[in-house]
Amino acid sequence: MPRRAAAFPAARAEALRPLLERLDRSLDRAARIAADPVEFPRAFRDPADAEVAGLVAVSLAYGRADLFKPVVARVLAAMGPSPARFCEAFADAPDPAAFDGVVYRFNRPPDLAALAAAIGAVRRRHGGIGRRLGALFREEGGGPAALRPALARLAAELREAPEARALLRGRGPRGLRHLLPDPAGPGASKRWNLYLRWMVRGPDSVDLGLWREVPAAALVVPLDTHVHRVARALGLTARRDASWRTAEEITAALRRVDPADPVRFDFALCHLGMSGLCPARRDPARCQACALGAGCLARARALRAGRPSGSARAGTSSPRRRRAAP
Repeated sequence: MPRRAAAFPAARAEALRPLLERLDRSLDRAARIAADPVEFPRAFRDPADAEVAGLVAVSLAYGRADLFKPVVARVLAAMGPSPARFCEAFADAPDPAAFDGVVYRFNRPPDLAALAAAIGAVRRRHGGIGRRLGALFREEGGGPAALRPALARLAAELREAPEARALLRGRGPRGLRHLLPDPAGPGASKRWNLYLRWMVRGPDSVDLGLWREVPAAALVVPLDTHVHRVARALGLTARRDASWRTAEEITAALRRVDPADPVRFDFALCHLGMSGLCPARRDPARCQACALGAGCLARARALRAGRPSGSARAGTSSPRRRRAAP
């Protein structure tokens, strides 16, 4: 059995809290939202439309944002002013040509049609995606341990909806499985956890806070490459694999910072990396100016590496005097 990580030190959590709050305040939220798929659900006032737009957006949010965002916009444009009503009607009377010409990497128009039918079917049967997840969460016992199995059951219900499967008879389920991956699998389920963050926490200037069926305290960090890198730099984890276990370890550390809202700083941490302010290759000038300051374990190394070569603290030594010949 793998050994569990030691609890994140309380003193370290106390030291990080003001630094994370400073980072959060320093963020240009309007600019970063424009670079983030959360802008799609935020564009809808009706909660039903926002939850559908959010699931469509997050399902396609793989790869580079500048490539997938135009695809999300095309899919939502095809759904018209009310994505919720569109999907519910589509589940009853699908139009296989509704998404003709919309192609993105692994996904083709039949996959998008199946996604719309699956969303509509679950909404019609249960009254909403959030309502269904809430029921599954309660069935699994509630609390943080219930989130992953409840989410896995929701994903399976969407993928296995007869209305969706009927649209994939000539193609197979692989494309839909990529849009709606299994949270019980080996990955970190970044897109699912991102969707939950949008729908559950808040409302604030980023997240919508539409679902009350799941508490924010139960959420798990949406682990992408940016969050993973910054989390390692902050000492929130030493793990190198992008797994659910790593996401849980980072979340457990952040829960020591804010027990009621452990993913509160996810948007800021992600965009610190996305924006280039925290590049993969350490830049001493950027490290010096970073809002996280001394809280970043990588910062000290970067600043030492950036000192002039003549500095003794940079790891160099003065040349030895040559001994006189005997």
